[in-house]
Amino acid sequence: MRILILGAGKMGSFFCDLLSFDHQVAILDPDPQRLRFTFNVERFTDPAQVRDFRPELVINAATVKYTIDAFNAILPYLPAECIISDIASVKTGLPEFYAGCGHPFVSTHPMFGPTFASLSNLADENAIVIKEGDERGRVFFLDLYRRLGLHIEEYTFREHDSTIAYSLSIPFASTLAFGAVMKAQSAPGTTFKRHLAIARGLLGEDDYLLSEILFNPLTADKLDEIICRLSELREIVRNRDSVAMKAFIDSVRANFAAQR
Repeated sequence: MRILILGAGKMGSFFCDLLSFDHQVAILDPDPQRLRFTFNVERFTDPAQVRDFRPELVINAATVKYTIDAFNAILPYLPAECIISDIASVKTGLPEFYAGCGHPFVSTHPMFGPTFASLSNLADENAIVIKEGDERGRVFFLDLYRRLGLHIEEYTFREHDSTIAYSLSIPFASTLAFGAVMKAQSAPGTTFKRHLAIARGLLGEDDYLLSEILFNPLTADKLDEIICRLSELREIVRNRDSVAMKAFIDSVRANFAAQR
């Protein structure tokens, strides 16, 4: 299959390495410096170069802020039957874009990233494949993610956004709250250092990505839940209520037990 990858960042390069030995792959990035370490692929810096490559599948690995712009830049040069796809963690605006783009599409979300995951060992990671899409495209990504050993869930766009509100918005918000009250420690404990490493990794992400994930319409309700439980914990601590504290900790353990 002729596959075009948009964006030579970490995820774009990952998909290049993953696919280039089984498919004819090209990668497009306007910055030639970012293409220096891509191998076994054709390298493009101008969208017009896509015309002669005639891709059968496009994988858009551009940053979230530029996902739709990257699509728009290449649409005039794509064959009508070409499947376009994204791997964006934020799907805002994509259902509407796909509805009017005139191409078959597939949308997925590898639930791992280069900051925390080991891209060479993904056995414990997850991926979401959106149900609303081209069957050929869905089968391609389902097969690809299965070969990586990923656990796969198939969701609608709405179900995806709900999942992200839980799995990304809550930890992002909790980490930002930790960082907002954090003070330098000369002798930090192990738990503090682990939280600090997570916070530094999070803040290494693009600000626009962090904002868009937190701007998920379902995030505010999750923040209300956090605030409610923190208020409950604050009162338990103020009252030094050992019985209530035990019940609170037990409820947290129950939540962890329910997590696979």
